[in-house]
Amino acid sequence: MSLSIIHSRALDGLSAAAVEVEVHLANGLPSFTLVGLADLEVKESRERVRAALQSSGLEFPANKRITVNLSPADLPKEGARFDLPIALGLLAASGQIDAEMLTNIECAGELGLSGELRPVKGALAMALALRAAKLERELVLPRGCAEEAALVQGLVVREAAHLLDLVNALQPGSEAPLPRVQRDPPPRGETPLDLRDIKGQSGPKRALEIAAAGGLSILLVGPPGTGKSMLAQRLPTLLPPLSESEALESAALLSANGQFRPSMWAQRAFRAPHHSASAAAMIGGGSPPRPGEITLAQHGVLFLDELPEFQRMSLEALREPLETGRVHISRSAHQAEFPARFQLVAAMNPCPCGHLGNPTKACRCSPDQVTRYQNRLSGPLLDRIDLTVEVPVLSPTILSAAADGETSVTVATRVAAARDRAVRRQGCSNAMLAAGQLDGHLGMSPEGESMLHRAAARLAWSARSFHRVLRIARTVADLADSDTITALHVSEAIQWRRALPGRND
Repeated sequence: MSLSIIHSRALDGLSAAAVEVEVHLANGLPSFTLVGLADLEVKESRERVRAALQSSGLEFPANKRITVNLSPADLPKEGARFDLPIALGLLAASGQIDAEMLTNIECAGELGLSGELRPVKGALAMALALRAAKLERELVLPRGCAEEAALVQGLVVREAAHLLDLVNALQPGSEAPLPRVQRDPPPRGETPLDLRDIKGQSGPKRALEIAAAGGLSILLVGPPGTGKSMLAQRLPTLLPPLSESEALESAALLSANGQFRPSMWAQRAFRAPHHSASAAAMIGGGSPPRPGEITLAQHGVLFLDELPEFQRMSLEALREPLETGRVHISRSAHQAEFPARFQLVAAMNPCPCGHLGNPTKACRCSPDQVTRYQNRLSGPLLDRIDLTVEVPVLSPTILSAAADGETSVTVATRVAAARDRAVRRQGCSNAMLAAGQLDGHLGMSPEGESMLHRAAARLAWSARSFHRVLRIARTVADLADSDTITALHVSEAIQWRRALPGRND
């Protein structure tokens, strides 16, 4: 009888939970049993490991009763990430490598039938979890994802291209150690998109600047071809650079879904799901629960084009995350909480044909059709969107005569200054300022307060709408480098809090 224990990690939502791979060899009828709440991909590792060991010239203990336990047994395991730990456990239990050499490493990797190691998802999540656990262990990963894990500073990360590379390195007195992967964070990626590409549309560009400065959500309404998507795509270019911790968190989320690339380092996420996306795709779901688009947009932008075309359930699922910045997924056997601190940018046509209010093309929709189309968006959802902006049609003459506008860099400088002012004053962006904290950080003039109360009474705002206008006004004042919210700032904030064209609520 022989037993070996290998350390690895399983992806559990956004975290990488510690897993002990226990391999037990005993006499008896030859068999290979894998237990520990493993899914089909994990169970298929038996055949991959068998072929990889034999192809590499290593001995597979075919005449033994093999039991592999993935502990803890109540944690779901998925993917091919346990191929490498299982193979090393078999080699250690059969005496082909020294089991003591495995006590200070954590590993994961998929095995090809030739023994080649292939990348797995979640390398960054594994590295972050290992650093948080403060364990004196080295992380061994296949070439292709080891560089990703090396972005986490303070860890020893080693890479291997083949199973034999790792076996040779684990021999006592080996002179062929695995190469250590060290890298500084890659330079921040650059985007060719620039705000000056958009001709005219000074009003929507101003609203976009306010949204960027305050971290506010925005709805762009206008006929087709007016530049709504172009405006949305340029919002990330106005936002301040990510901090190192934010960049790591964003990269880890994408890594867990197998979507991270080094060229994306420190870039604000821009997620634009198709309008056919289900509620589970938007907020997350499955068993075990996996993050959805709103979580993958953490610290970035979620762009929903053709907003009324989304399923009603998909849109209503956004209501709580827009308020709390978190999403809770509950299943009968598992619960998970994911971050959802994203900036929403939505775009829509004002009517089914798209030309309501278009001065150059008549709308073909009846009032009932317009009402039904706009009623696909519930009042509570619209109440949670800070700015509603009309993007008008511009004639070719106006477009050709329009001068080049400001660049994204110029506007981003003002946005960064406004955000810094807000953080120094209250410790967070204006969008994250709780309702109970608003009064203490507003600094509103009597004239501005009087104008705001008159507008709230006339427009029948809800308490939520009232607070959102306060945040807009505070952001406008921050952009103007003003400690006091004046009547001028309030009047601008009110105009961005308008109803949809043709809608009364």
